[in-house]
Amino acid sequence: MQGSQMIVQKVYAAKKDNNAADDLILQYMGFIKSETSKFTGKICTGNEDEFSISMFAFYEAIVNYDKNRGNFIAFASTAIKNRLIDYSRKEKRHDGNISIYVASDEDSDEQNLLDTVPEDSNVLKYQDQKIAEEEILEFERQLNSFGVSLSDVADNSPKQQRTLDSCHKALRSAYENREVMDKFITTKRLPLAELTALSGVDRKTLERHRRYLVAILLAYSNGYEIIRGHLNQIFLVKRGENK
Repeated sequence: MQGSQMIVQKVYAAKKDNNAADDLILQYMGFIKSETSKFTGKICTGNEDEFSISMFAFYEAIVNYDKNRGNFIAFASTAIKNRLIDYSRKEKRHDGNISIYVASDEDSDEQNLLDTVPEDSNVLKYQDQKIAEEEILEFERQLNSFGVSLSDVADNSPKQQRTLDSCHKALRSAYENREVMDKFITTKRLPLAELTALSGVDRKTLERHRRYLVAILLAYSNGYEIIRGHLNQIFLVKRGENK
Protein backbone atom coordinates (compact mmCIF):
# COMPACT_ATOMS: atom_id res chain seq x y z
CA MET A 1 0.00 0.00 0.00
CA GLN A 2 2.80 2.39 0.90
CA GLY A 3 4.49 1.79 -2.46
CA SER A 4 1.24 2.58 -4.30
CA GLN A 5 0.85 5.82 -2.35
CA MET A 6 4.39 6.82 -3.26
CA ILE A 7 3.68 6.27 -6.95
CA VAL A 8 0.52 8.39 -6.73
CA GLN A 9 2.49 11.19 -5.05
CA LYS A 10 5.15 11.06 -7.75
CA VAL A 11 2.52 11.13 -10.51
CA TYR A 12 0.79 14.16 -9.01
CA ALA A 13 4.13 15.92 -8.66
CA ALA A 14 4.92 15.09 -12.30
CA LYS A 15 1.66 16.69 -13.42
CA LYS A 16 3.00 20.08 -12.26
CA ASP A 17 6.71 19.69 -12.95
CA ASN A 18 8.21 18.63 -16.29
CA ASN A 19 11.46 17.62 -14.61
CA ALA A 20 9.55 15.39 -12.23
CA ALA A 21 7.71 13.90 -15.22
CA ASP A 22 11.02 13.20 -16.98
CA ASP A 23 12.34 11.56 -13.82
CA LEU A 24 9.24 9.38 -13.51
CA ILE A 25 9.48 8.29 -17.15
CA LEU A 26 13.15 7.45 -16.65
CA GLN A 27 12.36 5.50 -13.49
CA TYR A 28 9.74 3.42 -15.33
CA MET A 29 11.68 2.96 -18.56
CA GLY A 30 11.86 -0.78 -17.95
CA PHE A 31 8.08 -0.94 -17.55
CA ILE A 32 7.54 1.07 -20.75
CA LYS A 33 9.85 -1.25 -22.69
CA SER A 34 8.11 -4.28 -21.22
CA GLU A 35 4.67 -2.98 -22.28
CA THR A 36 6.01 -2.28 -25.77
CA SER A 37 7.43 -5.80 -25.98
CA LYS A 38 4.09 -7.29 -24.92
CA PHE A 39 2.43 -5.58 -27.87
CA THR A 40 5.06 -6.13 -30.56
CA GLY A 41 6.02 -9.64 -29.47
CA LYS A 42 9.74 -8.89 -29.63
CA ILE A 43 12.45 -7.35 -27.49
CA CYS A 44 12.18 -3.58 -27.27
CA THR A 45 15.57 -1.96 -27.91
CA GLY A 46 14.36 1.61 -27.49
CA ASN A 47 14.81 2.47 -31.17
CA GLU A 48 11.36 1.41 -32.38
CA ASP A 49 8.54 3.78 -33.32
CA GLU A 50 6.36 1.78 -30.94
CA PHE A 51 8.67 2.61 -28.04
CA SER A 52 8.41 6.34 -28.73
CA ILE A 53 4.63 6.00 -28.81
CA SER A 54 4.68 4.08 -25.53
CA MET A 55 6.74 6.80 -23.84
CA PHE A 56 4.31 9.46 -25.05
CA ALA A 57 1.39 7.33 -23.84
CA PHE A 58 3.02 6.99 -20.42
CA TYR A 59 3.35 10.78 -20.24
CA GLU A 60 -0.31 11.10 -21.25
CA ALA A 61 -1.19 8.69 -18.46
CA ILE A 62 0.62 10.94 -15.98
CA VAL A 63 -1.31 13.98 -17.18
CA ASN A 64 -4.71 12.25 -17.23
CA TYR A 65 -4.40 10.08 -14.13
CA ASP A 66 -6.69 10.53 -11.17
CA LYS A 67 -6.21 8.48 -8.01
CA ASN A 68 -9.92 7.60 -8.08
CA ARG A 69 -9.22 5.60 -11.24
CA GLY A 70 -7.27 3.00 -9.28
CA ASN A 71 -3.73 1.71 -9.71
CA PHE A 72 -1.55 4.02 -11.82
CA ILE A 73 0.52 1.22 -13.36
CA ALA A 74 -2.61 -0.54 -14.61
CA PHE A 75 -3.91 2.81 -15.92
CA ALA A 76 -0.62 3.49 -17.72
CA SER A 77 -0.56 -0.03 -19.16
CA THR A 78 -4.00 0.49 -20.70
CA ALA A 79 -3.00 3.91 -22.05
CA ILE A 80 0.09 2.45 -23.72
CA LYS A 81 -1.85 -0.46 -25.23
CA ASN A 82 -4.53 1.87 -26.61
CA ARG A 83 -1.97 4.19 -28.21
CA LEU A 84 -0.16 1.25 -29.79
CA ILE A 85 -3.45 -0.12 -31.10
CA ASP A 86 -4.19 3.23 -32.75
CA TYR A 87 -0.71 3.27 -34.28
CA SER A 88 -1.10 -0.29 -35.57
CA ARG A 89 -4.42 0.55 -37.21
CA LYS A 90 -2.96 3.59 -38.95
CA GLU A 91 -0.01 1.56 -40.22
CA LYS A 92 -2.39 -1.07 -41.51
CA ARG A 93 -4.31 1.51 -43.51
CA HIS A 94 -1.09 2.91 -44.97
CA ASP A 95 0.64 -0.30 -46.03
CA GLY A 96 -2.28 -2.60 -46.72
CA ASN A 97 -0.78 -5.43 -44.68
CA ILE A 98 -2.90 -7.88 -42.71
CA SER A 99 -3.37 -6.64 -39.16
CA ILE A 100 -4.07 -8.41 -35.90
CA TYR A 101 -7.34 -6.46 -35.92
CA VAL A 102 -10.44 -7.74 -37.71
CA ALA A 103 -14.01 -6.51 -37.99
CA SER A 104 -16.53 -8.00 -35.59
CA ASP A 105 -19.54 -9.65 -37.25
CA GLU A 106 -21.94 -8.03 -34.79
CA ASP A 107 -21.04 -4.35 -34.79
CA SER A 108 -18.25 -4.02 -37.36
CA ASP A 109 -15.94 -2.54 -34.73
CA GLU A 110 -12.36 -3.65 -34.89
CA GLN A 111 -11.23 -6.08 -32.24
CA ASN A 112 -7.95 -7.63 -31.26
CA LEU A 113 -7.53 -11.14 -32.68
CA LEU A 114 -5.63 -12.09 -29.53
CA ASP A 115 -8.81 -11.44 -27.55
CA THR A 116 -10.55 -14.22 -29.49
CA VAL A 117 -7.94 -16.84 -28.57
CA PRO A 118 -8.84 -19.05 -25.57
CA GLU A 119 -6.92 -18.22 -22.41
CA ASP A 120 -5.36 -21.67 -22.29
CA SER A 121 -4.17 -21.41 -25.87
CA ASN A 122 -0.58 -22.39 -26.60
CA VAL A 123 -0.27 -19.10 -28.51
CA LEU A 124 -0.89 -17.06 -25.37
CA LYS A 125 1.31 -19.31 -23.26
CA TYR A 126 4.12 -18.85 -25.77
CA GLN A 127 3.60 -15.10 -25.82
CA ASP A 128 3.64 -14.89 -22.00
CA GLN A 129 6.82 -16.95 -21.92
CA LYS A 130 8.50 -14.68 -24.47
CA ILE A 131 7.50 -11.56 -22.54
CA ALA A 132 8.89 -13.04 -19.33
CA GLU A 133 12.13 -14.00 -21.07
CA GLU A 134 12.51 -10.52 -22.53
CA GLU A 135 11.91 -8.85 -19.18
CA ILE A 136 14.47 -11.10 -17.49
CA LEU A 137 17.03 -10.35 -20.22
CA GLU A 138 16.46 -6.60 -19.85
CA PHE A 139 16.70 -6.89 -16.07
CA GLU A 140 19.92 -8.87 -16.38
CA ARG A 141 21.40 -6.20 -18.68
CA GLN A 142 20.52 -3.51 -16.17
CA LEU A 143 21.97 -5.56 -13.33
CA ASN A 144 25.21 -6.02 -15.24
CA SER A 145 25.54 -2.25 -15.56
CA PHE A 146 25.66 -2.22 -11.73
CA GLY A 147 28.35 -4.90 -11.75
CA VAL A 148 25.93 -7.59 -10.53
CA SER A 149 24.80 -10.85 -12.17
CA LEU A 150 21.68 -12.93 -11.52
CA SER A 151 23.79 -15.71 -10.01
CA ASP A 152 25.33 -13.15 -7.64
CA VAL A 153 21.87 -12.28 -6.36
CA ALA A 154 20.98 -15.88 -5.57
CA ASP A 155 24.29 -16.43 -3.76
CA ASN A 156 24.04 -13.12 -1.89
CA SER A 157 20.46 -13.44 -0.59
CA PRO A 158 20.04 -13.29 3.22
CA LYS A 159 19.67 -16.76 4.72
CA GLN A 160 18.30 -15.77 8.14
CA GLN A 161 14.94 -14.09 8.71
CA ARG A 162 16.47 -11.43 10.98
CA THR A 163 18.98 -10.45 8.31
CA LEU A 164 16.26 -10.46 5.64
CA ASP A 165 14.12 -8.14 7.77
CA SER A 166 17.07 -5.79 8.26
CA CYS A 167 17.72 -5.67 4.52
CA HIS A 168 14.07 -4.91 3.81
CA LYS A 169 14.12 -2.14 6.41
CA ALA A 170 16.99 -0.55 4.52
CA LEU A 171 15.18 -1.03 1.21
CA ARG A 172 12.06 0.69 2.52
CA SER A 173 14.22 3.62 3.61
CA ALA A 174 15.53 3.89 0.07
CA TYR A 175 12.06 3.70 -1.52
CA GLU A 176 10.86 6.54 0.69
CA ASN A 177 13.77 8.85 -0.10
CA ARG A 178 13.87 10.17 -3.64
CA GLU A 179 17.40 11.56 -3.34
CA VAL A 180 18.72 8.14 -2.35
CA MET A 181 16.94 6.47 -5.26
CA ASP A 182 18.18 9.11 -7.70
CA LYS A 183 21.74 8.65 -6.46
CA PHE A 184 21.39 4.88 -6.79
CA ILE A 185 20.21 5.11 -10.41
CA THR A 186 22.67 7.84 -11.41
CA THR A 187 25.85 6.47 -9.84
CA LYS A 188 24.93 2.78 -10.24
CA ARG A 189 26.24 2.25 -6.72
CA LEU A 190 24.44 1.31 -3.52
CA PRO A 191 24.44 4.43 -1.26
CA LEU A 192 25.55 2.57 1.86
CA ALA A 193 26.19 5.61 4.03
CA GLU A 194 22.72 7.04 3.37
CA LEU A 195 20.98 3.70 3.87
CA THR A 196 22.79 3.11 7.14
CA ALA A 197 21.86 6.57 8.44
CA LEU A 198 18.21 6.36 7.33
CA SER A 199 17.45 2.79 8.40
CA GLY A 200 19.75 2.30 11.36
CA VAL A 201 20.84 -1.05 9.91
CA ASP A 202 24.48 -1.95 10.51
CA ARG A 203 26.61 -1.03 7.51
CA LYS A 204 28.44 -4.35 7.59
CA THR A 205 25.10 -6.15 7.11
CA LEU A 206 24.33 -4.01 4.07
CA GLU A 207 27.82 -4.52 2.65
CA ARG A 208 27.53 -8.31 2.98
CA HIS A 209 24.30 -8.30 1.01
CA ARG A 210 25.06 -5.43 -1.37
CA ARG A 211 24.34 -7.39 -4.56
CA TYR A 212 21.00 -8.62 -3.24
CA LEU A 213 20.00 -5.07 -2.26
CA VAL A 214 21.02 -3.70 -5.67
CA ALA A 215 18.84 -6.28 -7.44
CA ILE A 216 15.77 -5.61 -5.29
CA LEU A 217 16.08 -1.83 -5.57
CA LEU A 218 16.46 -2.09 -9.34
CA ALA A 219 13.47 -4.41 -9.69
CA TYR A 220 11.22 -2.07 -7.72
CA SER A 221 12.40 1.14 -9.40
CA ASN A 222 12.09 0.25 -13.08
CA GLY A 223 8.67 -1.33 -13.49
CA TYR A 224 9.68 -4.98 -13.85
CA GLU A 225 6.18 -6.31 -13.22
CA ILE A 226 6.89 -10.01 -13.78
CA ILE A 227 10.08 -10.06 -11.75
CA ARG A 228 8.43 -8.15 -8.89
CA GLY A 229 5.62 -10.69 -8.84
CA HIS A 230 8.12 -13.53 -8.46
CA LEU A 231 10.01 -11.65 -5.77
CA ASN A 232 6.80 -11.09 -3.81
CA GLN A 233 6.05 -14.81 -3.93
CA ILE A 234 9.56 -15.61 -2.71
CA PHE A 235 9.16 -13.20 0.22
CA LEU A 236 5.82 -14.78 1.14
CA VAL A 237 7.35 -18.23 1.15
CA LYS A 238 10.27 -17.08 3.31
CA ARG A 239 7.89 -15.51 5.81
CA GLY A 240 5.56 -18.50 5.82
CA GLU A 241 2.62 -16.34 4.68
CA ASN A 242 1.59 -18.68 1.88
CA LYS A 243 0.34 -21.37 4.27
